[in-house]
Parts: sequence; structure tokens; C-alpha cells
Amino acid sequence: MFVAISCNSRFYPKHGVLTRALSRALSGTALSLCATLAVPDAALAQAAAPGGASSARSYAIPPGPLGDTLARFSIEAGVPLSFPSGLVAGLRSEGLNGAYDVQAGFARLLQGTGLELAATGSGAYTLRRRQAAPAAEVELQPVTVTASATAERVAPAYPGGQVATGGGLGLLGNRDIMDTPFSLTAYTQELIQAQQASSIADVVNNDASVRNVNPRAGRFDQFSIRGFPVLNSDIALNGLYGVLPTYAVAVEAAERIEILKGPSALLNGMAPSGAVGGAINVVSKRAPAEAVNQFTLGYASDSTFGGHADVARRFGERQEFGVRFNAAYKNGDTSVDPQSLERSLATLGLDYRGTRLRLSADFGYQQQNGDAPQERVTAAAGVPLPDASRIHRNYAQPWTFADTRDSYVALRGEYDVSDDLEVYGAFGARRGRYEFLRMAVAARDAAGNFASAPFRFLREEDAYTGEIGARARFATGPLRHQLNVSASVFHLEAGNLRQNFGTIRSNLYNPVVAPRPSFAGLSSDVPKAEETELSSLALADTISALDERIQLTLGARLQRVQSDSFDATGQVTSHYDERAVTPAVALVVRPWKQVSFYGNYIEGLSQGPTAPSTAANAEQMFAPIKSRQLEAGVKVDFGSIATTLSAFRIEQPTGLTDPATNVFSVAGKQRNTGLEWNVFGEPVQGVRVLAGAMYLNGRLRETAEPANNGNVAPGTPRYNLNAGVEWDTPFLAGLTLSARVLRSTSQYLDAANRQRIPAWTRTDIGARYTLKAAGKRVTVRAAVENLFDKSYWASASANGLTLATPRTFLVSTTIDF
Repeated sequence: MFVAISCNSRFYPKHGVLTRALSRALSGTALSLCATLAVPDAALAQAAAPGGASSARSYAIPPGPLGDTLARFSIEAGVPLSFPSGLVAGLRSEGLNGAYDVQAGFARLLQGTGLELAATGSGAYTLRRRQAAPAAEVELQPVTVTASATAERVAPAYPGGQVATGGGLGLLGNRDIMDTPFSLTAYTQELIQAQQASSIADVVNNDASVRNVNPRAGRFDQFSIRGFPVLNSDIALNGLYGVLPTYAVAVEAAERIEILKGPSALLNGMAPSGAVGGAINVVSKRAPAEAVNQFTLGYASDSTFGGHADVARRFGERQEFGVRFNAAYKNGDTSVDPQSLERSLATLGLDYRGTRLRLSADFGYQQQNGDAPQERVTAAAGVPLPDASRIHRNYAQPWTFADTRDSYVALRGEYDVSDDLEVYGAFGARRGRYEFLRMAVAARDAAGNFASAPFRFLREEDAYTGEIGARARFATGPLRHQLNVSASVFHLEAGNLRQNFGTIRSNLYNPVVAPRPSFAGLSSDVPKAEETELSSLALADTISALDERIQLTLGARLQRVQSDSFDATGQVTSHYDERAVTPAVALVVRPWKQVSFYGNYIEGLSQGPTAPSTAANAEQMFAPIKSRQLEAGVKVDFGSIATTLSAFRIEQPTGLTDPATNVFSVAGKQRNTGLEWNVFGEPVQGVRVLAGAMYLNGRLRETAEPANNGNVAPGTPRYNLNAGVEWDTPFLAGLTLSARVLRSTSQYLDAANRQRIPAWTRTDIGARYTLKAAGKRVTVRAAVENLFDKSYWASASANGLTLATPRTFLVSTTIDF
């Protein structure tokens, strides 16, 4: 089997700024994701503009698998390359930085691999082993890889390999970060594996604007983005809401974790739980051109052991069919005493890459069983907050548990009707079954005493989701347009069953074990409790001029929200059916190819509230709540290191009951104003940085209690700081040392600003060593999270206080067979 890489610039002219962005977005995916038939259209062949072998160009190609780095260089240089796929299997390249001509560039990438470049005529090249037979004796049966703007699934990694050069923007498709009028970061599989991340909650620790607001040792994951809550159930899979597990998402099958900060109603539609602070999207793994045979054995303190297998192949005459399978299992005691966790995962990713047709399918199963999950701690008004530094054992009862089970499927298809028109469709479905025996923890006094009534909670969820859309490209005079239109639907049916038990008493500092409640005689039949449907139509046009140095996006989405609640007999107790239109305007200006200024106005949607039964207007329903964002920023790409700076303001209405009239209305507001700074890349060879900071001023406006007007919003620290660095040591080849520091300033638990948690700092360190053993690549990793074993409240919100995870040791070994 041979692989051939060709370059043609479909849809777009070849100009300076655009060529750089397009080649960047295509090069890293040509081998791994776009194995297709060669496009026979003569016009497309004429559009390709091969680079001369003698002309030098500047490149910034990060280290990685040899096949991927060769693919990126071949496309950026504009020269075709063919080689047997097995020839590069298991080999890596140190990348390329600086100005090179074609011959010198290939020589640098192939250094130390035992391979060399050979010309095959007409400006094309192949690879061969040194001292092998001449290239003329090689019988080529090439598989042509045609890189196109729509065929690309993921953007290549930025130098350093920790973040990508672009990501998904929902309705607008994939964009290079320099052409994105929003704050977007896409973390790579390389970073996920290097940090031994277990779930999305581990990955988001890399972003200063994101914090975990539920214990990592708890029942579920929840986040805060720009000071607003984002539930795990609002995480999308390849742009589809409602497909991934509801309570926590494992990352073994993730190629990218994309974080879009700020509201995104136009781009993604309303999130199932109405998140407005940001959106998280998981891009699933696909089979690359090179076969993957990888196994990882891992350990986490106190005594959790596990393994992860990752296998991928491409098939077909032109490698158009891909299969990728991931399976993972872990079980044992965690660093929280006492607590244990068992988790299993299996995913299968299939894809087809044709000339104009692209298809993919994801099948997944995840099960997690945890004993003694940690709960958030609440405190009534006037009660002093507990001292987190005195909490050294798990205050959850050892017989509490959280068992979750999710299975899902997601299908997607894309078809190029013409060079300027693409249509697409996607469908996903999920079934979730959950059982908890849990307890609420409400502190009663400064001594840490609390009373709790344990309860058994069962929930069942059945969801389906889908979207159809089209992207058209055309010109009106000097202006170019990319018109996007889509229709989407999300439907959820859920049932709940709650069974309460008697009150128990315990203490946060000295937990008391109570007898386990009996389930004898209790029903496990879960009645239907709710049914929700979110449907929408969206239209957006990106208008560009001056070689796309100016890009203006205008769009709007019509969203319909329908929701019914049911009693135990199946009778409808409430019905909600409202609509809202959410517009957006976004602008990108690139005066130089390395600099991008941007700004946006965009809205977010949440289901409108219903007046409580105690209000004078009891049961009145309100239209969906619109949160509004204004943002402006600048991005600078220095080639091997990039930085972004942005300013934003998000205003979210809130419901309140007027104490004078007892009328409930959506009259309150929370306004979060902030500054964000991020930096990432490899400023010097062997040193990688990933750092950022957020200044946040969250304030309450027009509250029910006049005394609270202008107070700091609960759960909004004034500063978040992140600083991470990796260093490839010069004294031992293959050894990398890493360190990371996270800091958040103090936060208030209550709107009255009387209950405050102190600032905290967390330090992580790590090391990894890569070597060859019996001809196989082996990577050994070790890390310590919360190095100084500090016990502190990591966040405060309306839902309570989140206790930090104690010091945790992580060790893993990965073998590439």
C-alpha cells in the first residue's frame, strides 16, 4: 500500500494570508483524515500551484509522527509525495522551523529515520530506505490524498503540539484561530495523553477562564467559564448536543477538546441545560494513514490501576475506509479516603473519505461506578464557612454510591454538490441509566457539624439529536461570501424516582459512619418526569474582502423551546412553549498575516423561568432568557509562539420576586466583565509553554434585596492564573520535565457577600521519558497533582463549596506496537 499526497486549493484563490491559513488547516489532516480519490476536474488541477524545489520558504511544523509532518510539509511546499505507508510506521520527526527549500526541508524532516527522498519525475517525490533500489524500480500504485477546505476534520497542532491551530465554530464550520472572531482553544490528544487526563474536567484545568465547580471526586463534572456555570450535559460530540454521557466524559477517545468562551446561540443553538458562559466540544478520534497499535497501563493513587487500548487501520484501494477502536478500564481506591472508582469505556469510530462524499459514525459505551462520591457543602446565611484545611477524610458516608451507564451513537455525512456548495447532515442518540444513593451536606455551625437526609435517586434519559445544513461560497463583485444555513433538533425524555431515608448527623472534620439504609420493598420503576425539545433554524453569512483580511459575519437563529413536566401518574403538570431570535455580529480584521483583531456581539439562551407557587403571578411562564456578550480582542502569531488578549462583558438576566408586590419577574441581572490573556507554543526548541490569566469583575444588578445591588456575584474570583511549561532536557534525550501552577483569588458563596472562601494555589509537576525497547516506542510518564497536598475550597457557587482533590500520584506507560 502506497500513500500519495497532492495539493490543490479548492474553493479559494492562492493568496498570501489565505494560503497560510488554509495550508495550516489542511496539512496536518491530509494523511490522517482525508484519504480520498484524486479530483479529476482539470480546473482543479490548474488551481494547484506547486512550489519550486529550489525556492526557500519559512515553515513552523511541530514534532510528531513522521507521516503527519511529511504530509504537512508536502502540502505547504506544494509538491506531491508518494511512499509506502508501512515505511514510516512508528517513526517520528523533530519537526521543522525556519526557511528551507524543498530538498533541505525533506532532509531535515527525515534526519535520523534511515529514509531518503527520491524524485519520480514531473516534480513528484517518493521515499526509500538509504542504499535501497533506485526509485525507478519501485512500482507505484498511489493512493491520492486530496486536501480540501471541507474535507479537513481537525486543524494541525500549533508548534509545541499542545493546542491546535483552529477548531469548530458550529454553524460556521472549522476555522483557523486567526480567522475566528471568538475566543477558541482546542487542546490536542498529545496534551491529553501527556497530562494523563482521565476526563474533560482534567483537560479544562489548562485554561485560566475555566474552573471545575464540582469535586473531582464527586458524582459529576461541572465547570465555570467566564464566571457562569456550564454543566457536563452541555458538552457536544462533533457539534451534536445530547450524545455524550450526562455526568462525566472520559477522554480516551478524544482527538480534540475544544473550548469556546462566551455565549454561542448562533453557532451551536441553545444548550440542553442553557449554558451561556461557554461551550465545550469533543472531536472524536479517526484512523490516521499510519496504523495505530497502542496500549497504555496506568496507575493513580491510592490504588487505582487501569489500561487503555487504541487501535486504528485504514482500508481500501485508496485508504478511503477508516476504523478506530478505543477501550479503557480502571478500578481501585482513589486519593480521597475512603473512596473507590470503577470505570469502563469502549468506542468505535468509522469513517469514509471519498472524492466528494465523507461519512463517519461513532458508537460508544461508558460505565462508571463510584463509592462514597464527595458532595458540595452548603451553609445557611450567617453560618461561618467550614475550614477546608481541617478536612482530611471523606465526609461522605462509605455506603453512598453513584452508578452511571451511557450508550450512544452519532452519524454524520457531508457531500460536495459542487466546488462551492456542501450539504451535510448528522444524527445522534443516547440512552442513559443512573442510580445514586447520596446525601446533601449543609454545614450548621463553625464546628463542622451537619445533618443530612440520605436519598436514593434513579434517573433514566433517552435523547436524540440531529441537524442538516448547507454551506455555499460565491462572490458579489469584490466581496466573497460563505453562506451557512442549518436546522437542528434536540429531544430528551427523562424519568426520575426519589426515595428519602431518615436523617443522619455527622461532622466534616470527624465523620461519623451511620448505618446504611435498606432498599427492601422499594420500587425501581422510574416514572416519566419531563420531556424537552429544542429546535432551531439558523442563517449566517461571512463576507470577506481584500484577500480575507476583512471578514464580517452576520447571522441569526430562531430557537423554539418546548418542555412538559409530568406527575407520577403520567399527567402533564406544566407545559412550556416559547420562541426567541438570537442575532450575532462578528468581525475579523487582519492588517498583517501574523496579527488578527476581532470583535463580536453574540447572545446565549436559557429556558425562561416559571413563577413559583408562592408568587402573586404563580405559574406564569417567561420567554427564554437572553444573555448578551460584547467582546473585542487581538491575536498575534509569532510562528512558534502565539498570544491572545481579549476584553468581554456578559450580562445574564435573572428571575426574582419583588418583596413589595410579591410579583415574580425576570428583572435581575448578573454582569461579568473581564480581560483574558493566553499564550501557547514552543518559543525555543524543546521548551513549550501553556499559560493564561483572567481578570473578572462579576456584579449583581437590580436584585430583590436592594442591599445586594452592586455586590460581587457568587463564584466569581477576581483573578485566575495558569502557568504551565514543558522542557525537553538536553542532558538526557527523550526526557521531558513539566510543571504547572494554578491560582484563583477569593470568592463569595452568597449574594450578600458575607461568606467568602480564601484564595488558593495548586502546583503540579511531571516527567516523561521516551525510549526504544525491542524496537518499540515506549513512553513512561509520572506526575504529582496538588504537590503540596493542600486542602482548600476550590470554588463557591449557589450550589455550594467544592473541596479540592488531595495530592494525587499518576504513573503510566504507553507502548506503540
